[in-house]
Amino acid sequence: MDWSELRARFLVEEDAAILALHKPAGISVTGERHDTDLVELAAAAGETLYPVHRIDKVTSGLVLLAKELGAHGQLTRQFNKQTADKAYLAIVESTELPDAGVLELPLSVGRKNRVRIAAPRESIRRVADRWFVEDADLLDTKNYPSRTDFVTVLRRAGHSVLALRPITGRRHQIRVQLAWIGAPIVGDPLFDKSGANARTYLHSWRLGLAAPWRTPPELALAATPDADFWRPIDAAPHESDELLSRATELLGAG
Repeated sequence: MDWSELRARFLVEEDAAILALHKPAGISVTGERHDTDLVELAAAAGETLYPVHRIDKVTSGLVLLAKELGAHGQLTRQFNKQTADKAYLAIVESTELPDAGVLELPLSVGRKNRVRIAAPRESIRRVADRWFVEDADLLDTKNYPSRTDFVTVLRRAGHSVLALRPITGRRHQIRVQLAWIGAPIVGDPLFDKSGANARTYLHSWRLGLAAPWRTPPELALAATPDADFWRPIDAAPHESDELLSRATELLGAG
C-alpha cells in the first residue's frame, strides 16, 4: 500500500498542523531499522511528518503526527508533562482482575534490550487494587517510574476486555505491566511465542490534548477498533458498540 492510499484509508483527523491516523497492527510509526514505517512512507512521497507519540508496531489505533514543528513542540510537551489524556483497549488472558486497578510498576531494560519490571517478579505486591514494588526490592539499575490505570469492561471465556489510561508513556509499558501481573495481552509476541493469534489485541483508542490553534482549542480524537479486534471474545458488531460505550462510562467514573 502506498502512502497516498494509506493516508486516505486510515485518516481520522487533519488540519494545517496535524494528521491523525488509525494505524493497522503490523505497521511501524517510525525508527524501525528493518521495516518501512509511516514517517518513511510519507517522506518518500514528499510529505514531512513529526511523530507526536509512538505506539508499537503490533498495536493498532490512533497515531498523532505533526505537520509542522510549532505544533509538534506544543503537543509533545503535553505527553512529557503527563497532561495528555490517553486511552487504550486491550484483551487479556485473565478474568481475575478487579473492576478497576492501578499498576505502579517501574520499568527497566534488561538483557537484549528487553523491557521488564525493575524488580524480581516475586516482589510485586498487591494491596487492594494497586500493584507496586517496594523501593528496597528495586534492581540495582536505572528504573523508570510507570503508572497505568485500568477498568475491566467485560469478562468472557477466559478473557477480559480492559480500558486503560497509561499515565506515563514508557516503551512497552502496558504490555509488560499486564504480563508481569499474570494478565498478558492476547497475541503479544513479547510473551506468547505460539503464533496462535493473528495479531496483538492492544489498541490506541482515544487522545485528548490542548491545541491552541483550533477552535475550540483542543484535540479530541478517537479510533474505533476494527471488527477483528474483538475476535477473542466473539463480539457481535452491536456488542462492540456497547463495549465502547461501557468503557467510556467506566473511564469517566474512574
